[in-house]
Amino acid sequence: MWSWVAHRITGVGIFFFLLVHVLDTALVRVSPHAYNEVIGTYKNPIVGLLEVGLVAAILFHAFNGIRLILVDFWAKGPRYQRQLMIVVGVIWVVLFVPFVIRHLTHVFGG
Repeated sequence: MWSWVAHRITGVGIFFFLLVHVLDTALVRVSPHAYNEVIGTYKNPIVGLLEVGLVAAILFHAFNGIRLILVDFWAKGPRYQRQLMIVVGVIWVVLFVPFVIRHLTHVFGG
């Protein structure tokens, strides 16, 4: 059940990020100066940490979505649901940890 809840929460979070992303990118057509100001406000450590959360959400949502497809459309999927969740967790850690290390060294001036 927790993977179901996390999948919905990450989906909503990614949706709102995409909404903001489309809106701030649309500013370039209205006023390139306003666009540059908005993009300039994103260059701080708080946004860098939010980017870590965004990548965590995207990775989990993507791989959990693949797990859900396997559970729904593979005849043996329901039988291996727990193992598939473990695989999602392992892949998430393997991809997320190196990203966090590299990204945070850039965010905090490493």
